[in-house]
Amino acid sequence: MDCVLSVDQLTAAKKINIKTESTHNKPTTDHEVRERSDDQPFLTHDPRDKKVTEELKKCLNKMKSKASSTFQDNEKPKIQKAPMFFRKHLKKYNKPKWISIGPIHHGKQQFQLAEVCKLSLAAKFIRRTQVKAKDLYEKIEREIVQLKNSFDKEVIESYEKRRISTSFGLMLFLDGCSMLEFIYSYVFDELKYFKIKKEQVAFAKHDFFLLENQIPFRVLKILMKSSVVSNKHKNGLSNSIKEFIRVSRMAPYEHERNFEINIDEPEPIHLLDLLRSALLQQPAPSNIKDPKPKAAGDEDPSQSKYFEQSKSGMSHGRQSFRNILDIRAAGITLKPSRNCSLRDIKFTSHFPSCLKLPPLLVDDSMVPKFMNLIAYEMCPDNMSDREMEGYEVTSYLAFMDSLIDSEEDVKQLRKAHILRNCLSSDAEVARLFNEMGSCLVSMPAYPDVVRKIQHHYENKYVKWMALISRQHFRDPWTILALVGAFLALALTAIGTWFTVFPLPGPCDNFCEKKH
Repeated sequence: MDCVLSVDQLTAAKKINIKTESTHNKPTTDHEVRERSDDQPFLTHDPRDKKVTEELKKCLNKMKSKASSTFQDNEKPKIQKAPMFFRKHLKKYNKPKWISIGPIHHGKQQFQLAEVCKLSLAAKFIRRTQVKAKDLYEKIEREIVQLKNSFDKEVIESYEKRRISTSFGLMLFLDGCSMLEFIYSYVFDELKYFKIKKEQVAFAKHDFFLLENQIPFRVLKILMKSSVVSNKHKNGLSNSIKEFIRVSRMAPYEHERNFEINIDEPEPIHLLDLLRSALLQQPAPSNIKDPKPKAAGDEDPSQSKYFEQSKSGMSHGRQSFRNILDIRAAGITLKPSRNCSLRDIKFTSHFPSCLKLPPLLVDDSMVPKFMNLIAYEMCPDNMSDREMEGYEVTSYLAFMDSLIDSEEDVKQLRKAHILRNCLSSDAEVARLFNEMGSCLVSMPAYPDVVRKIQHHYENKYVKWMALISRQHFRDPWTILALVGAFLALALTAIGTWFTVFPLPGPCDNFCEKKH
């Protein structure tokens, strides 16, 4: 039953309440109050009141059960659909183009061609492991309860309502085998034996990182451990996943090897979660040193970052610099970070001041990956006790959106080797960052960095020095012109001095001797 009360019911309840109060004006004893409040609201005599009361109780029970099912076992986020408020932004980026993975899109007509390829890939994987298909499938079935618990309840119910002939365990088994074989064959260049075209490979790489196209990483771990072949094949499967994540990480080629990928501890939730961990692998340095945990209510408000920002005359959302051009005008140089972690954003204010940003490869796959990562971070069960933890990708994109307004900003980032543009133009890159930024919930992004930049930006002496540097030291020719001007002034001053106060010559010495 829907938890909705009609206007007539509420009106009737209101009238009866007024009538009851007018006819029972005598004082109510404490015993009667307790008796009335134990199990029933103030309307108990009229049948219509009881109906309204029962519907209210059902609404409350339904809300309680939904809340308990949403937040129980919230140590790890579950595989689920994108949050309702974000689906309109994700509409272009959450649908698979070629292959369905997991229960949400399973059985749809547009993915039937890929189902044939999935069977071929799964058969090849089973032959590699040298384990019977029945034995592999039974290992999945042994943990089916735990695997089902990795999905949101709504996803499981939707799959069962569609009455798909493939059981849930068999679906996970086939998708896991085919995914592992596809990744292994992609890394070792064996996909041509499956007659998979290049555009289908590109589509599959896109589909593997969609929020609503995932299976638990636990399925892949079970299948990898089940191989009876030598450890060489097991390591090959593990290394192929790591390599697949490396090439999907949106990092320039020279940075692809500068990090390690761990698929064991902590175990990823799914492939998209593993990509996110790779993007954020370097721990963010903590600027707050508090060796002793404080009891609730003992916190000193003067030590909070919000108080520090108010002392500096700045709060969230009140930065006066608008883009990269404003930052460059204040004498701040741009440099790429030493690694590609999205957490590695730093600002140093000593001369010369420098803002370091992680290098990023901008191509056609960037926006779908980032949009699905944002949706993943916005899922209701993706919660953390630490402030802003769990929203690192969202914070990075919010910060980049605050720096990029136009193609000139992208050009400066590209010249600094921070953005590697593989798209048609810098204007296209600016448009994409602004489009992603418009989807974000307003939140402080790297407040400590923004506060330091704002403090530097408001220093007028720094601006003067930056203006002099920009006008007279921007290239070798202006430096030579400035040096030449100083030499000319120095020679003119020296000539004037010796004209007014000439040095004594031979004639002057002769005249002095004669006198």
